Amino acid sequence: MYLCMKRVIYDVCAAALVATVALFGLPASAQIVSIDQGDAWTSAERNQFYTQDQGSRIMPLAWMRALILPDGSGFLADNLTRYGYLPYPNRKEPDIPVGFTLANWKDVPHIGMTCSACHTRQIEVNGTAYRIDGGPGMVDFQSFLSDLDASVARVLSSDATFDTFANKVVSADASEERKQELKTALERWHLRFNTLTTRALPKPAWGPGRLDAVSMIFNRLTGLDIGEPPNYLIPENIFVADAPTRYPFLWNAARQDKTQWPGFADNGSERLGLARNLGQVYGVFGVLHPKKSKGISLLNRDYLGINSANFAGLRRLEKVIWKIGPPKWPWQIDETLAAKGEEIFNRASDDGGCIKCHGIEEGAVRWPLKGTWATPIKDVGTDNRECMILSRTVKTGIMEGAKIPLFRKPLKAKETSFNVLSMAVIGSIIQEFARFDRPEAIAMTNGQIARLPPELKQLEGAFRKVEPPKPGLVLSVNQSGCPYESRVLQGIWAAAPYLHNGSVPTLEALLLPTSQRPASFKLGPNYDIEKVGLAVEQTRFNYTLKTTDCSDVGSGNSRCGHEYGTGLSKEERRALLEYLKKL
Repeated sequence: MYLCMKRVIYDVCAAALVATVALFGLPASAQIVSIDQGDAWTSAERNQFYTQDQGSRIMPLAWMRALILPDGSGFLADNLTRYGYLPYPNRKEPDIPVGFTLANWKDVPHIGMTCSACHTRQIEVNGTAYRIDGGPGMVDFQSFLSDLDASVARVLSSDATFDTFANKVVSADASEERKQELKTALERWHLRFNTLTTRALPKPAWGPGRLDAVSMIFNRLTGLDIGEPPNYLIPENIFVADAPTRYPFLWNAARQDKTQWPGFADNGSERLGLARNLGQVYGVFGVLHPKKSKGISLLNRDYLGINSANFAGLRRLEKVIWKIGPPKWPWQIDETLAAKGEEIFNRASDDGGCIKCHGIEEGAVRWPLKGTWATPIKDVGTDNRECMILSRTVKTGIMEGAKIPLFRKPLKAKETSFNVLSMAVIGSIIQEFARFDRPEAIAMTNGQIARLPPELKQLEGAFRKVEPPKPGLVLSVNQSGCPYESRVLQGIWAAAPYLHNGSVPTLEALLLPTSQRPASFKLGPNYDIEKVGLAVEQTRFNYTLKTTDCSDVGSGNSRCGHEYGTGLSKEERRALLEYLKKL
C-alpha cells in the first residue's frame, strides 16, 4: 500500500510540475524530475559524481571559452546541450555541463570529462524530463569531437582569427612572444587532435548514445601517447573506430565479476575497478607518455612521470558509483500483469525465460571485497565487430621492450593494441601502488619484482585475451563468434537502445525475431513507456540509425541475435515487459 501511494504521489507531483512549467512558460530544460535511485544516492553523491576530476585534460579552460562556432556563438554557449550533454545550473561555473571537470594541469586550469558526462541519462515523456544518474547518456560524442577540431582549425586559419582568440586567452596587450607561445601550443594540440579525428571518426557516424569506446582508447594511447616527443604521434596506429556500442549503465557495474562488453575484464575489487576506470581515462583525454626507466627500477618504464590520471579521484568515483541505485519506474504498474511476467522471467531460457543469464547469482570472490554478482559471458549471435577490433596490431614505439616481471612478457615491436593498453594500465597501477600505497608489500630480489600482494596479483585478469571470430564460422541468430556479458537487469527499462551496440530501440522489439525488429530508427531522448524504450518520433537530434540483419553480423550495426522470448505470445510479452519495469 505504501509503495502504491508513493507512486501516486510521484505521478501527481510530476503532473503538477508540468502544469507549473506550462503556466510560467519555463523552458523544457526546467522540467526535470530526478528518478528515485535509493536512499544512499544523495545530493552530495550526485554532485561528486557530476564534477569529480579523474584526470581527463581536454584543453585549457580559457581556450574552450575563447572558441567560437560558425554562427559566432561561443563553443560553451549552450552548456553543450546541442550534443546532448546536460546543464548543471547549481554549479559555480554555469557554462560547464554535467560530467565536465575543472582541474589544474601544469599549473593551468583545464577542462576535462568524468564518467557522468556519458553516464547520466535524461528521458522525456509527455514534455517532462526525467534525470537518471548512471544511465547511458544520449550524447553525440562524435559531433563534439568534430566540432571541437573544426573550431580550433578556424582559429588557426588566419592571423585575424588567431588574434581574436589570443586577445581572449592572454589579453590584447600581451607580448608578441607570449602570443607566439600560445600559437605554438595550439598548433601542437591541433596536430595531435586532428590526426585522431581525421583517422578515427567513422562514416556514417556513431550517432547519439553510441561510440566505439574501445577503439578510441586504443587510438589515443597507441596513436597519440607512445611515439617520440615532442608530438608523441604514431599516426598509423590509429584505426577507424567502427565498432560502436551504447553506453552501459553504471548502477551495479562495480558488483559484476566481469565487465567490458566482451567480458574481458575481471571486476569486483578496488584494484580491478581502478584498472577499468584508468583505461577509460587514457581514452577520454587523459595524458600518458611513458618513458624508459634509468638505472635500477621497479619496472623498465616510468608510467607516472607524465601522467594526468587522478588516482585519488578515481577511487572516490568508484565509491560513489557503488551507491548509485537502479532507477525505480516512476509511473503506474499493473501488478497483476507484472506477477505473470515474473513467472515468465523465471522460466528456463528455451521457454522464453531470462533468469539463467540475467538473474542475481553469487559471483567470484575478489579480495578484499565480497558480494560480486556472476556475469555470464555468452555468444548469443549478436554483432561481432567488437571482438574483431581486439586483435588489431600496432607499433609499440617507446613501449617496445616494456615488461612487468611475473606479469607480462616484454612487448615486441608490433603488438595488439590490447596488449599495449594492458601493459600501460597495469604498469601504472603497480608503480602507483609501490610509490604511494604499500611499497613494502612488493617483494624485491636483485632489483626485480619477486612477489606481488594479492590485490595486485589479481590484475592478471584485468585484460583477458578475447579471440576474434574464427574463419568459416557458420553465423546464425545463436552464434556470431563473439560472446558478450549478460548483466543483471535492474533498471533495464531506462537503458534503451538495447543489445551491446544499441541496435534495437525498445524492449518490446528485443522480444521479436530479428526479421521483425526495426531496420532503422531515430535516436533521441523521447521515451515510449508502453514499448519501453525510444519513442518513434524524436526532435532533439536529426539522426536515424540504420541497422543490418544477420547477413551482415560484423557491420557494427547488426540487430541480429539474442532471440530469447521471441516465441512468447503477445500477452506474454506484455506481461514480461510489465515485470521488467519493476526491476
